[in-house]
Amino acid sequence: MTKTDIITLLPLLILASTSIAAMLVIAFFRNHKYTALVALVGFAMAIASLPAVATMTPRAITPLLIIDRYALFYMGLIFCAAFVVAALAYSYLERHDGYHAEFYLLLLIATLGTAVLTASTHFASFFLGIEILSVSLYAMAAYLRHSDRSIEAGVKYLILAAVSSAFLLFGMALVYAETGSMEFAKIASATTAPGIHGLPFLMGSGLVIVGLGFKLAVVPFHLWTPDVYEGAPAPVTAFIATVSKGAVFALVLRYFSLVDIHAQRPLFVIFTVIAVASMFAGNLLALLQSNVKRILAYSSISHLGYLLVTLLAGGSLAVTAAAFYLTAYFVTTLGAFGVVTVLSGGDRDADSMDDYQGLAWRRPWLAGVFTVMLLSLAGIPLTAGFVGKFYVVAAGVGSALWLLIIALVINSVIGLFYYLRILVAVYGQPKQEPAPIPGRSFSGHAALAGLTVILVWLGVYPGPIIDIIRKTIQSLA
Repeated sequence: MTKTDIITLLPLLILASTSIAAMLVIAFFRNHKYTALVALVGFAMAIASLPAVATMTPRAITPLLIIDRYALFYMGLIFCAAFVVAALAYSYLERHDGYHAEFYLLLLIATLGTAVLTASTHFASFFLGIEILSVSLYAMAAYLRHSDRSIEAGVKYLILAAVSSAFLLFGMALVYAETGSMEFAKIASATTAPGIHGLPFLMGSGLVIVGLGFKLAVVPFHLWTPDVYEGAPAPVTAFIATVSKGAVFALVLRYFSLVDIHAQRPLFVIFTVIAVASMFAGNLLALLQSNVKRILAYSSISHLGYLLVTLLAGGSLAVTAAAFYLTAYFVTTLGAFGVVTVLSGGDRDADSMDDYQGLAWRRPWLAGVFTVMLLSLAGIPLTAGFVGKFYVVAAGVGSALWLLIIALVINSVIGLFYYLRILVAVYGQPKQEPAPIPGRSFSGHAALAGLTVILVWLGVYPGPIIDIIRKTIQSLA
């Protein structure tokens, strides 16, 4: 490996080095504040390294990784989201008993796994990245050992993630047996050869889709999502809903931009069914919930269904739409779970509808932030969510995916109902004995303020970020 290769891998090396530094701080000081500061500095350094690395791209690092502008864009998005999660987690964990420094070590390692996913061009690096992510998430979901729901969430995620990994490995083996390679580019070349569309290849691709479906929590692989979202600590839920899913989707988009999904008719049909089912199941099941975290869990399932429209559409507009939609989704979902995090106490998370009853009268600032985030998730104009959905619809129309567009529009209307249910509680009259609200935390409120500013900017003036996206995704589109 040359010196240039090492410099190109600088964002990953910074995260790995920060993980080691966090371990040393835990070993010698075991101080929550110091470890959180180390993690925040590490994420900030990784973000700051991206512009310098961009001047050396694209560059293949062995057959396993490629550091191009596409990978760097998603790394930047992931690092920023992880920074916000760390900031939210500090005040949240301070309200719980016990030692919490190890949380940031797990967060750093999980983020490293997602960064590997965004740059993967080989099944080996793909599997390595997803396992680095998953193993860390097992512990993060069950981090609050005094909470039965947290332990249950960790065990459920462990079992289903292990099952999905088995599907992935078996699927990769079948694809390798048929194509003779585990590199994405060579697999794509092999699929154009005569006779390669046989049963082993389709079965292998199907099993890979099953494994990825668990990671993305799309229908029918979504059953773990509401239970894990409800039981896991609120900052961990925010991480799973954004960073984990975003990294896996970035990898899926890279893989299927090489392996032409339109040339594989059975795979195209499978993804179409999954997209439509995820939209309807996510939104309809959310209507039946009274737990805010479960509502947001089913909402995330429907949003992944919307994102699959970009995968099926293909082309540069679709890749741009996916990148902008994920950016808006990251900001909005982090903001929504950020409000849940700030309102959560040391005994339980603020996930009941009663916790938000009359919130506008008790904490108007938090009510305003939550309102903006929910309206963006619903796709109301002048929000980032509306612009994101507009680009997804444009990509779908450009590829004549009328069934998916009709499903998206119908489900956007359905989704509006359960978001408004939460807002009705937020602006309703407070109960005679309202749920107690924890004291104000600087890190949590600073993170929410930043997310709100970004959300409004993306909704009112999205031009600059769209220009950045168009420049960064050229290598993929």
